[in-house]
Amino acid sequence: MSKFTKKKSSEVPAVNTASLPDIVFMLLFFFMVVTVLRDNNLLVQNTLPKADQVEKLKKDRSVYIYAGKPSQRYQDKYGTEGKIQIGDKYTDVGNIKFALTELRAKLRPELQDKVMVALKVDEETNTGLVSDIKQELRELNMLKIIYITTPGNETEN
Repeated sequence: MSKFTKKKSSEVPAVNTASLPDIVFMLLFFFMVVTVLRDNNLLVQNTLPKADQVEKLKKDRSVYIYAGKPSQRYQDKYGTEGKIQIGDKYTDVGNIKFALTELRAKLRPELQDKVMVALKVDEETNTGLVSDIKQELRELNMLKIIYITTPGNETEN
């Protein structure tokens, strides 16, 4: 009778790469779903004031105006005076009308008449800048204004 001998090979078997494309596509879809893209790059300091009566509103009909001092990286170029940001750029009070009509035109046609202006104003900003913005909004007949705040009570700090 003959003896059976095991064949001893020192080679490591090859890795099965059949499921590799599935793993790559699962990772791709995961990062596509989880990633959130920002609409605007914030150019001003924006520490929002606190309010105790806050309510959530729909964002699809809102146009955002940011007001406050320029961020630390822009202060050497623009100074420390209060600035207005609409979209991704600074805007003067006189150019608010043009910027807002441009943003209103980008909204869906059925929402253009129902547009609301959301003011995200830093708590250190002068009231004069806010009243200038509101005066320009009156001239544009954009009378629905939302003041964005953070939940909390300012007196209980």
